[in-house]
Amino acid sequence: MSTLRDARRGRRVLVMAGVAGALAAMAALANMGGAAAPRSERTGKPVLPDFAAKRAEATGIRVILADESYMLVATGEGWKLGGSDGYPVRQDRLADLAEGLEGLTWDVPRTEDPAKLNAVGLGDPREGGTGALVEILGPEGEVSASIITGRKDAWIYARLPDESRAYRVKGSLPPFYAADAWLDLNFLGIHEDAISGVRLSNAAGENLYLQRTIGASDRAFRPGPPYQNYRLTSRLAVSGPALALTRFMPIGVKSAAALRTEPVARHITETHDGLEVDVRAYRERDGFFITMRAIEAGEGAQRAAAINERTKGWAFQLTQADWMDYAPPISEIVQPPG
Repeated sequence: MSTLRDARRGRRVLVMAGVAGALAAMAALANMGGAAAPRSERTGKPVLPDFAAKRAEATGIRVILADESYMLVATGEGWKLGGSDGYPVRQDRLADLAEGLEGLTWDVPRTEDPAKLNAVGLGDPREGGTGALVEILGPEGEVSASIITGRKDAWIYARLPDESRAYRVKGSLPPFYAADAWLDLNFLGIHEDAISGVRLSNAAGENLYLQRTIGASDRAFRPGPPYQNYRLTSRLAVSGPALALTRFMPIGVKSAAALRTEPVARHITETHDGLEVDVRAYRERDGFFITMRAIEAGEGAQRAAAINERTKGWAFQLTQADWMDYAPPISEIVQPPG
């Protein structure tokens, strides 16, 4: 019995020793991994030193991508896309960019092999690479600060344009792809409940007035004279045009002076408190556009002035599906009784 107990005790000791050895090996590996974590003399330091001062004197921000380039320009009327006569940019996104660049710090170094830079989004865009070159322009138009930045998975990477060493960086930056994403196009703010009616007309000479009473549902729009006895083809066919302005989501903008066609339709939205927004629809070679003018009436006058300040002289590009709500065939909304 004593011999059996001794044998069992010996096996337990061996097992415990094996577990202890495994834990020690795991701890050693973990320590080795921590010790081997890549660092450099830049780790923890600002990517763009003294950026606050450069930000205060900035006259422009140039973004260069492989397939497009654009400028954000400081003007006496705020920042605009393209130039002093460009469209205003989103202030929240501009603030995110400025604060992001100021707070960006170097983290761990990554590849310095030029052939691998595209893999972390840091290929030179001037040579067709995957990165975004961001240049801050000073008072005389000189480049006062610049980085090439990109993303891979959840990480942001950056490098200085004249260096090949890539770094993972800490901080946040807004996306740089698509210049139109910087446009400040969220200025209407008209709620569906505010719409009392809409007047539609097209190049074929057709006209239709859709109206509803205060508090009525989205399905309550009815045709006015001379179509008051006509039947609606579907509620969706009515609510789309009637509420089009509440879903205003442009995908681009250009100068109204650049329009080359005549309007093919007119769409006038009326609100219960007297605001009217007159929209003209254009089918251009480069897409589908509308122009917009608000009419001051009663309590809507202040909002109308604000809308006109943002829309005067501009044409807004829409998807074809959204544009069709401003230029629908009347026969697709109402049909003769019977």
